[in-house]
Amino acid sequence: MNETNPHILVVDDDAIVAQSIAEYLRSVEYDADSATSAVAALEMIESADHGRPETRNPYSVLIVDMAMPDMTGLDLIKSIHRSHPDIVPIAITGFGTIESAVKAIRNGAIDYLTKPLVDEELLIAVEKAVNQHALIAENVNLRQQLDQRYGMDNIVGSDTRMKHIYDVIEAVAPSKTTVLMAGESGTGKSLIARAIHRRSPRADQPFVEISCGSIPETLLESELFGHVKGAFTGAHVDKTGRFLAAHGGTLFLDEINSASPAMQLKLLRVLQERTFEPVGSHEPKEVDVRVILASNQPLEQLVASGEFRQDLYYRINVVMIQLPPLRDRIADITLLADHFLIEKAADIGRQITAFTDEAMNVLRAYSYPGNVRELENIIERAVVLTKATRIGIEDLPPHVIDNTNPMLLPSGSQSTPSGTMPGEYPPMPLRKALEEPEKQIILAALEANDWNRQKTAEQLDINRTTLYKKIKQYGLEAYGRAG
Repeated sequence: MNETNPHILVVDDDAIVAQSIAEYLRSVEYDADSATSAVAALEMIESADHGRPETRNPYSVLIVDMAMPDMTGLDLIKSIHRSHPDIVPIAITGFGTIESAVKAIRNGAIDYLTKPLVDEELLIAVEKAVNQHALIAENVNLRQQLDQRYGMDNIVGSDTRMKHIYDVIEAVAPSKTTVLMAGESGTGKSLIARAIHRRSPRADQPFVEISCGSIPETLLESELFGHVKGAFTGAHVDKTGRFLAAHGGTLFLDEINSASPAMQLKLLRVLQERTFEPVGSHEPKEVDVRVILASNQPLEQLVASGEFRQDLYYRINVVMIQLPPLRDRIADITLLADHFLIEKAADIGRQITAFTDEAMNVLRAYSYPGNVRELENIIERAVVLTKATRIGIEDLPPHVIDNTNPMLLPSGSQSTPSGTMPGEYPPMPLRKALEEPEKQIILAALEANDWNRQKTAEQLDINRTTLYKKIKQYGLEAYGRAG
């Protein structure tokens, strides 16, 4: 037997029908068995699944009669879908109705055929089912590879900086040490916080998250520390704050840079003493909570400008995790895109397994101001809108296509600048034609070095005077002020 040959199980309470279908499938080089009851079919599936010597490789396709006495074909399909979601069913019946066909399809059947079966129709249905099984297996295999090789929970990346972050997570998770994360919005700070919590001794206790920047300053104190009845207008009952809700577990304070000076002082106290008073109360409450914080702005600069307390900064900056923006992790874009594709396709029950080369080239050349979160949204949109089994350029948002960096596109890419047809050449001097690529390269280098002109000049192998002239020539100062 060829182990790669699809293995098909035919189930029909009429032994002659079941055997004849199986014999026909074997005659066209499929590997087929037959069963005369749903119970027998389940036993054969389990036997094949465990690889007993007398059985063959696990089944890929199930052809099942809808009208059987011990267990209906629909019930068998439901059972198989729960226990073996990779097996693709085909429903057959001698008394076809639209209602029964709809039920079969809704429960996982890929096709619905009426007796007497037509050989050509059966083969088309089987081929479609085999392809579906292959797509499911490919999705499962790809997800396992991503998880095993690059991932930590839902954190995906092979970039050297991401691997270092994985090491820090593993090292810091068992302790109570306060962790501070820094990075632009959308880089995955919440995922890192959850990964630390799940690997800590507190994993079975609450994980509570709050974004300080999304709550008005007048309400933030009540959200964090709670309040007692009558503490202020509208406080009709006592309220438990996030610190107390996270007792025994982990509290993640995102956008800590947006906390007011007064709130910073209160946070400093609770971090040092592990006690606080709810708003309107003088009774201190003790709390056992591991605190993880994140900022989407450099706290060092806020400390220097007097906008963030220096003592609080030193108190929370015990272990620092710096999350790089996605534009600096170009090698991870493919991994992340594949990860989100599998996830989003599974969410809506579609078999979409890959990107065209042109679409992936465009994804890799885009700058992602919204970072990983933006990439996730782009992939979700594409999965919802595409009508194909692969994501193409036509499935990507126009702003992604129009704002890709042409210098990051591989040579020979079919992607062309917006408004330019392949083969078109607008006549211009070579010096003029090279200006836009040069501008994009300098801008990318400046952003990668946080606008440190000395480092940028060294990387580009030009002197600082030349760099300053280029910045002025291309009007790049505005980009630096905007950042």
